Amino acid sequence: MPDTSVKKVDSAYSRKGEMGQKYLATGKSLSMRLWEDEQPSDVKPEAQRDYETVGYVIKGRAELHLEGQKILLEPGSSWVVPKGASHTYKILESFTAVEATSPPAHIHGRDE
Repeated sequence: MPDTSVKKVDSAYSRKGEMGQKYLATGKSLSMRLWEDEQPSDVKPEAQRDYETVGYVIKGRAELHLEGQKILLEPGSSWVVPKGASHTYKILESFTAVEATSPPAHIHGRDE
């Protein structure tokens, strides 16, 4: 019998990750997280993650530095970071975005 359970997550009570992300709903093969009011910063250290990420900007602006490319992210922009791609972000103004990761970023220490 397939899993038909419904999960609801209220971001006001979500667990926060070490990088400031709030973990939202998580399924078996993907999860969501929220970056809320991230403040301007220098470019963060580059990372390569063991998951694919898609994101959507709600407000603010940031630069995505991905494998030698620089992409401006603004409200309404969406993006993809392929699994294993070297990337980083530079927040330009107070930034809120939602991301989905597959497999779930916070399982098995993938977000560390």
